[in-house]
Amino acid sequence: MKKIILLLALTVAAVSCKKENELEEKVATVPVPKVEVVRFDKKFFGGKLQDLPALKQEFPYLFPAGNEDAVWLNNMKDPFLRRLYDEVLKKYPTVSTLEGELSTLFQHIKYYFPQETTPKVVALVSDDLEVKSIYANNLVLIPLSLYLGKDNKVYEGLPKYQIQEYEQSQILPDVVTSFGSSVIAPPQDRNLLSLMIVHGKDLYLKDRLIPDVADEVKIGYTKEQLDWVIANEGEMWRYFVENKLFYDNDARLPGRFINPAPFSKFYLGFDADSPGRTGQWLGWQIVRAYMENNKNVTLQELLAADAKTIFDNSKYKPKK
Repeated sequence: MKKIILLLALTVAAVSCKKENELEEKVATVPVPKVEVVRFDKKFFGGKLQDLPALKQEFPYLFPAGNEDAVWLNNMKDPFLRRLYDEVLKKYPTVSTLEGELSTLFQHIKYYFPQETTPKVVALVSDDLEVKSIYANNLVLIPLSLYLGKDNKVYEGLPKYQIQEYEQSQILPDVVTSFGSSVIAPPQDRNLLSLMIVHGKDLYLKDRLIPDVADEVKIGYTKEQLDWVIANEGEMWRYFVENKLFYDNDARLPGRFINPAPFSKFYLGFDADSPGRTGQWLGWQIVRAYMENNKNVTLQELLAADAKTIFDNSKYKPKK
């Protein structure tokens, strides 16, 4: 009996793998313009004061109205911004690898969202820790200074859970998250389930748009953190069910299970070992189960569906 079950599992896996390969072959034929990352960082910090008028004309979206030229001239000379720029030059003397990765991403976006046009991509330096890569208005802005690697000394003093996402590998997931904000329906309410599902949609969108990226990178975990949530999936699920948290609107729940944090707050003995954002990860598994058990649902229909519909029709069961 075990041999039959194993054979069936292997057959299903083989069929699934074949379908995925066929899909990727189709995506690879989608034509997109050549992707060039425009290095605004080099033009701004490597330029001269007299270059400012031309830069303002070329990149008007990077020079908000209301600021005197003195503001931008001071930025050119600011010691910390200059240090960030120096570190960016060390890490990213060229961006050819990133250009290739973005080209593949834009092919996937065009395949699933044919109305989308390939955006212009601009790299810059920023000291704003709250704003990572942005995809909006046919433009992608990538602050390379936020992807220098978690061990870079410019990040000293910042929380460990925050800087673990300041890796080059997080650029594509961050671009997809920003793109997703324009195609994922916002939650209809603020209960925990709705927040779990909207983040689950974001992560599932990464499954489709950057399928070759590892799961831990998609969610911004370490491999050890991903292993932890997989091993404790059943325990977390039982906790949510037994405490009737899914439709709870307690304002403290996002901080415990959704928002970035050093760990999740179950108020149990394993909290210190858990990663933050476990609610996002569980929402991802629910969305994956929904799509696996509802093969007729398109990606666009998923992104528009409400949380309760997805939850009720997911047939999700934790693996452990």
